[in-house]
Amino acid sequence: MSSTVLTPPRPETRDGRGGGPGRIPPGGDGFGGGGSSWPAGRVSSHTYQLGTWFALIGIVMLFAGFTSAMVVRRGMSFDWVSIAMPRLLWVNTGVLLASSLTLEFSRRSLTRNAAGDFIRWLAVTVALGVAFLAGQLVVWRELAARGVYLSTNPSSSFFYVLTAAHGIHLLGGVLALGFVAICAGRIARGVKRRTVLDCTAIYWHFMDVLWVYVFFLLTRWA
Repeated sequence: MSSTVLTPPRPETRDGRGGGPGRIPPGGDGFGGGGSSWPAGRVSSHTYQLGTWFALIGIVMLFAGFTSAMVVRRGMSFDWVSIAMPRLLWVNTGVLLASSLTLEFSRRSLTRNAAGDFIRWLAVTVALGVAFLAGQLVVWRELAARGVYLSTNPSSSFFYVLTAAHGIHLLGGVLALGFVAICAGRIARGVKRRTVLDCTAIYWHFMDVLWVYVFFLLTRWA
């Protein structure tokens, strides 16, 4: 009478070879259950957007602190001397607001699969961002030519601090737009996810709104 010898299944290895019960199903996370649809090490677009909003909250708190300090310092009006705002600030504001429009034109072109328009409008947005920063430097030079410096009086101090803080944050946005421009071809072909474009757009539009607030603060209070 012959007997049949049962061979236990070969254990599963880490690279997925083998046929044991420990085999990870497609889409699984390797820890039991169905797991996530995202591969290991990949982060969803919602996570990136949430991180962007947390960064913006930090910027809001920073400028809220500047505003509070400015209001309190202006209350001590014995040495507060308002400065005449250069007219170029109005031009710079228009340039920055126009950049938000061109960025939206770029995003809509991408939605319509118009790759050429997407890249062109994106390039215009980067150029307008650089033009705004250059215009702000010209404003500083004009004030310096008038003899208005950082330490001239409290009003000029807050002007330089607020415009510099905004300019530094906007420079980060310009660099992010530059990165998107480098990847524009791949984004248009669908090779690279457009999450970076969406997060950059959120940041850029926020910088525009923040500048309108700073501009109003300076023209009305400084």
